[in-house]
Amino acid sequence: MLLTRQNMPQKIRIKDIAQKANVSTGTVDRVIHNRGNVSAEKRARVEAVMQELGYEPNIIARALASKKILKIGILLPDPAIDPYWELPHRGVEKAWRSVAHYGVEAQTFFFDLFDQNDFAEKAAAALAASPGALLFPPVFLRAANTLLGQCRDMGLPVSLFNTQIDDASVLAYVGQNSFQSGVLAGKLLSYGLADREKVAVVNLSKEPANAKHLVDKESGLVRYFEDQGINGQSRIVRAVFEGFNDEKALRGFLLDLLGSEPLLRGMFVTNSRAYKILDALRPTELKGVNIVGFDLLPGNIRYLEEGRIQFLINQNPVEQGYIALMNLVNPLIFDKPTDAVQHLPLDIVVAENARYYLQREEKYGLLV
Repeated sequence: MLLTRQNMPQKIRIKDIAQKANVSTGTVDRVIHNRGNVSAEKRARVEAVMQELGYEPNIIARALASKKILKIGILLPDPAIDPYWELPHRGVEKAWRSVAHYGVEAQTFFFDLFDQNDFAEKAAAALAASPGALLFPPVFLRAANTLLGQCRDMGLPVSLFNTQIDDASVLAYVGQNSFQSGVLAGKLLSYGLADREKVAVVNLSKEPANAKHLVDKESGLVRYFEDQGINGQSRIVRAVFEGFNDEKALRGFLLDLLGSEPLLRGMFVTNSRAYKILDALRPTELKGVNIVGFDLLPGNIRYLEEGRIQFLINQNPVEQGYIALMNLVNPLIFDKPTDAVQHLPLDIVVAENARYYLQREEKYGLLV
């Protein structure tokens, strides 16, 4: 169909609705913006006419007119401790700047990624500030469940990202399907894997058993091996090292791992710290071992381009932060529905396409 000025639908005015419903324009305005006293009978007439005429209110104008204030408490790991978290923080900030003029206020509380008690303290401070909604990544499973229980008791809507947890207080989750990212890593590492050769699931994290997304990633890789008839129990090595910031200690740990597993041909690093392995080992010490990691941190990109990391799975952290905040703003300010679970694509990044993803991340839009 050719769209011209003649066949474009005419704009429905409040005056038109009022005339057809036999009410005043003021009554129509109160129904549209859900304010003031309107009898049930008049409201029903106005809404019936709006539906008949196909009227759709301007949600942006409605938000401005309502003068509603939404105060969002934001709990984030301190980027000064782990640089990965600067990326979702950037996304949250971009989203807030794009909607601040609609009455959205945001207060951020940074916590120590490696200190569950600090998370609990910052969570208490966030709740004490009386927010209308809360946004956070549940990196500590037990502490996160405690916080979600408090939000549920308070009737406080929550937006989660990075790690999916089911709870009545959770309005929406955005992020990757961690289990499927593990399946993908298993598929990538299985290519060219000869009989009896092994891969290692490397957790450079403190208390990985208390981090649901890390557990889910490992489970995904194990499931892929099992589904492909690869004996996961004998072909998968599990390696956990919590002192990953000590390069000398990490080097010793990795050399012991490689020495004890001469048939090791792949490493799946379950978070954004793959670059630390390459920092600690010389190229000749990892010869023949393929590396799959996560995220476009500068160190990871450098080793990807040098050919020392074979694949990165991009978790789109800037986009996660942006959408996580909008998952509160859309329903609570604009009255727009939001999907309860939003899984982002599993992007496979190699040296040849890395710059595309970096540019895409930088340009992620400010427009709602």
